[in-house]
Amino acid sequence: MSKDAINNTTDKNDFKAAFKGKFSGVLKWHQLDDLWLKVKEKSEDGWFLYAVGEEPPSNISQGLDVNKFIDKLDVLLRREHDEAYCGIVYANDLTNPSFIKVFDPNNIGTSCSVGQDAPLPGWIISKIPPINLPEAMKPTANRRRWWQKVFK
Repeated sequence: MSKDAINNTTDKNDFKAAFKGKFSGVLKWHQLDDLWLKVKEKSEDGWFLYAVGEEPPSNISQGLDVNKFIDKLDVLLRREHDEAYCGIVYANDLTNPSFIKVFDPNNIGTSCSVGQDAPLPGWIISKIPPINLPEAMKPTANRRRWWQKVFK
């Protein structure tokens, strides 16, 4: 296996492990303000800004691009998630984030979906190069075959 292939596999495994890792929810809007401030303070360090379902970015975004993305995403979340609470943003560390999941207010599922796969986030802000998440999270072939047999 080539060095690039090993690095590519490592990156994919790193992202998937981080995605499945421990996250804390941002419950209140002022907590989201604090989280965005922490991201903006590190905007020059670079972030991967990934709209899940689109082609994952291969380049980091920095500075004004990160700040502009955060500002526009914040407006969208507050407009479309018209609640007194946030509850749709999760970070691996609220004081020093490196991986943030932002769920689309129009695709957050319901509490009735217990035991089912949760919807994927709409956006991910990460220090780790992202992978094609919908492709990586597809059910296994065995599960798909089982599903296909259910209605036969």
